[in-house]
Amino acid sequence: MADGSITPSEAARELLRRRRARESLVGYSQAITIPGAPVSEDPDEWLFKPIETAVAKHHQVTMEAIDRCIRTDYGRLMIFEPPGSAKSTYASVVGTTYAMGKYPGLRCLMTSYAATPIIRHSKRARQIASSPEFKGIWNAQVVGGSNAADEWELTNGSGMFAAGLMGGLTSSRCDLGIIDDPVAGREEAESETIRKKTRAAYDDDFLTRLKPKASIIIIQTRWAQEDLAGSILPEDYDGRSGPVECRDGQTWEVLNIPAQCERADDPVGRQIGEYLWPEWFSERHWNMYKANARTWSSLYQQRPVPDEGIHFKRENFKRFSDSETPANLRKYLSSDFATKENAGDFTAHVLFGMDEEADIFILGGFNDQVETDKGVSAALDLVKLHKPQLWLGESGVIESAIGPEVKRQMRKRQNYAARELLPSIADKVARSRGFAARVSAGTVWVKEGSFGDALIEQLIAFPAGRYDDLVDCCSLIGRALDQLMDAEPTKKDREKPIAPFSRAHIESLDRDREHEARERKRYYT
Repeated sequence: MADGSITPSEAARELLRRRRARESLVGYSQAITIPGAPVSEDPDEWLFKPIETAVAKHHQVTMEAIDRCIRTDYGRLMIFEPPGSAKSTYASVVGTTYAMGKYPGLRCLMTSYAATPIIRHSKRARQIASSPEFKGIWNAQVVGGSNAADEWELTNGSGMFAAGLMGGLTSSRCDLGIIDDPVAGREEAESETIRKKTRAAYDDDFLTRLKPKASIIIIQTRWAQEDLAGSILPEDYDGRSGPVECRDGQTWEVLNIPAQCERADDPVGRQIGEYLWPEWFSERHWNMYKANARTWSSLYQQRPVPDEGIHFKRENFKRFSDSETPANLRKYLSSDFATKENAGDFTAHVLFGMDEEADIFILGGFNDQVETDKGVSAALDLVKLHKPQLWLGESGVIESAIGPEVKRQMRKRQNYAARELLPSIADKVARSRGFAARVSAGTVWVKEGSFGDALIEQLIAFPAGRYDDLVDCCSLIGRALDQLMDAEPTKKDREKPIAPFSRAHIESLDRDREHEARERKRYYT
């Protein structure tokens, strides 16, 4: 109206908008202006443009899951969605301000692999909390007197703290903890050291900041099987959405939305083969990433290991049955020891042989979480049964720990094997290349059975897989090839010596001259 007042119908619509905003996160998202990209390239920019897109179906499904988690005591939620799907916008920006407005006094902790990305989300959240829309819905606003991006409060007692996960979380305790993208990139995801540091920061720093009944939301794309989410999920997790009993003893709700639907129980309700967010992304957009099977499988489909393999291709392995085992193999043993039982690592032994063509035959082995003495005993059992020509291992810290036990058991059992210790190499991909080349050439045969199945699955998952103990054993094989001997030909394969000046000798010379003539003609032609 001209005097600035509103009509009764306008007032009713405004009241309805505010009521719906208070009732659900989805309603709240439609009652505020959501900040998107910053208005400038300045890394310290505080202003953000409104997002360009409407709420899509997968945004609604995501917000409904976030709302359930926030409302639940000890809520646990994992969100797996591809890059560009706006998962951070609706969880870390919209979701946090909704929780802080709805529950006065709520303390929120947001973290990521580094401080920079999560503080950017905190700035966007603060922009919402500073808006007239937010104040009209919750009757609360940002407390004045501070422009801090990493720590700020509302007049209703709620507060936000944002920091990098690996930088040390020293804030006060929180009611809602959000980890938004704990992995910086491919290199970090494949580093066993960084994966362990990330999990330690989660256990020792993040979890210790939670108040009783606090909820947790983890938002990420799946870089590797043993990334942060993977280290919590059960080992047999198959990509399903819904409640999942996890290895930490908690029931997590998992929302897994790949770029292209692969399951009949897709949480967005798509048919198999349909792409995500067709209103915004065309099929051509998604097809740009399919050329790299590894990237597509992990970042976009939330399957850290593509079915065909990464460094080792499934199709390149050959299988053989027990009855097809060559009779004249030269046998060898390779070992990768763990020193503590149930410490996460396995002790692995791989028994293999080489035939007269230098093909490698994986005959069997051992793979289990056992103490040092049991791991050594398992290796010596294989030595006694198969009498390998050489036992391969790696020098370094592990050898210093297990070496004395190996010598002790050899003497006690009167069971000896020649050991060859190769230098330790930190880069696991580099040390696996020799064996990978033989697999690619089609000269590696794996015996049928459960051990062979497990070995192949671990190899094709490498280096993104959860375990790599059998990979380490195979890497030793590749690195030692120049020291290993092929099997001698069987008697029937050996050529009988030709007596000089005999008919056979003359025929052999004639064949050689004919072959030489053909080759000369082909060359000059």
